[in-house]
Amino acid sequence: MLDVRRMRVLREVAVRGSFSAAAEALSFTQSAISQQIAALEREAGTTLVQRSARGVRLTDAGEAVVRHAEAIMARLAEAEAELEAIAGLRGGRLRTASFESAASTLMPLAIAGFREHHPAVELSMSLAEPEDSVPLLRSGELDLALVFDSAAVREVDGIDRVHLLEDPMYLALPLDHPLAHRRRLKLEDLAGEAWVAGAADCECNRLISHACAAAGYQPRIAFETDDYTAMQGFVAAGVGVSLIAELGLRIVRDDIVVRDLGRETPVRQIYAATLADGYRSPATQAMLEILQDVAAGYASRRPKLSLVG
Repeated sequence: MLDVRRMRVLREVAVRGSFSAAAEALSFTQSAISQQIAALEREAGTTLVQRSARGVRLTDAGEAVVRHAEAIMARLAEAEAELEAIAGLRGGRLRTASFESAASTLMPLAIAGFREHHPAVELSMSLAEPEDSVPLLRSGELDLALVFDSAAVREVDGIDRVHLLEDPMYLALPLDHPLAHRRRLKLEDLAGEAWVAGAADCECNRLISHACAAAGYQPRIAFETDDYTAMQGFVAAGVGVSLIAELGLRIVRDDIVVRDLGRETPVRQIYAATLADGYRSPATQAMLEILQDVAAGYASRRPKLSLVG
């Protein structure tokens, strides 16, 4: 295999017209230039340079090597420039994913902040629940994903999680529910209610089940939906009650009541996940820091819930 550094020496000889001029340009000795060319000729298995009293001239093989050397030098320069750009966040890409409620609250703020500071980075985001985004992280198809604490995240090796915030779940009742305006409300008061919740294996459903179990009963899940807007619709229609995560309550219907359960409130933990023990690009690190800032400031931007304590 031809040595790229020796090809560069040959190119310099061709450009400068002599070994001595090439040696001066490269800060080599003339002897070192001769040795490099001789070694390259051994690698090539043919003569590359013809020497005469008038100077040096490339053979056809030498001209071919120089032609390829120029192309190789150009590609190497491009690679170095791209790496410098990525390191300086003047290029590169960042592929992210988020579950839906965080995609409508945290991610828009984070994306806006990232683009303001790093407009040259190609940034993308797709909607994905943790059970879908975590495998994509492990396979290298994503650089970062917003996830919540769940079995899909806890039981997978090779993932780093950076905690962003706690996402409390509030009780949603129809406006005319007999308990809607009771001064103090506990989950045990809702033992006989029909519930609206996500699929049986989703984290929010697990939190509801655990909270109700602590109150002494197993909730009767009458209607299943993962759409928080649909949950509010079922609650407003009076066919069930629900616990809805705060990130899913940016818009609250005026025909439901949202209640804080105090110490009984289930809390969902939100994380930014990246691949563990792997290379973390400057763009990924920058987005992590921005997400932490967004999460830290989220309290001042929390939805103005009509909580009845």
